[in-house]
Amino acid sequence: MKFLAFALAMVCSHSCWAARTPFQVRCEDSITRAVSVLTSTQNGYSINNSISLHGLTAMKPGGGPYAGRPNSFVLGLTRTESRMSIGLNGPMLSDPVSGYECVAPKITVSLYYSPIVVYVGREFPPGSCAYQEILAHEMRHLKTYLDHLPKVEVTVRAALSKRFDNKPLYAPAGRARALLQQEINTGWMTYIKNEMAKVELQQAAIDTPQEYARLSKVCKGEVQSLIRPAKRTR
Repeated sequence: MKFLAFALAMVCSHSCWAARTPFQVRCEDSITRAVSVLTSTQNGYSINNSISLHGLTAMKPGGGPYAGRPNSFVLGLTRTESRMSIGLNGPMLSDPVSGYECVAPKITVSLYYSPIVVYVGREFPPGSCAYQEILAHEMRHLKTYLDHLPKVEVTVRAALSKRFDNKPLYAPAGRARALLQQEINTGWMTYIKNEMAKVELQQAAIDTPQEYARLSKVCKGEVQSLIRPAKRTR
């Protein structure tokens, strides 16, 4: 992670010192260890059958695989947004002799999605064959979101543990907390957002033109028969 090199130049770990100074001994032996607490939370999902095919197509970023093709629609859609909160706390000691301070940061990270909404076009009656096929497709998207979050939790927890290593960090007096906050704002938030966003590549692999073509032919033409009135209103 490139952003860590920038932070290490400002906030030093115990390795910055040639030997343990009295201040180092006091920091490492008297204040609590650095702690990173990371949790992920699933907020569930709901199913919405109230939006028309026209509405769903407009909601889909870029229009999906059929963007720009006449009389083509998004039949279903799964929408959410990734969220995170990061808190910084921890005890601190200062040393007037060296002009440094030490902090044992406690970083608390929470990862979650805004409630996931699974849409199926209102033209498809719940319980119909077409509805079930489209819903099954959207459940693949739902599962992909739900499976991704714990993986991000593991990845980010390992990165935080490697960075802070349960040791106090040292910085010029009056700067440790501000520098740590800067590292979080300019480094960790971007890193976590990028890890969360990787799920979209998996989602794109589900929404292929081949899958859309398959859905258009299922249920003995039921999908086409139900979207035919929508085509006439375009």
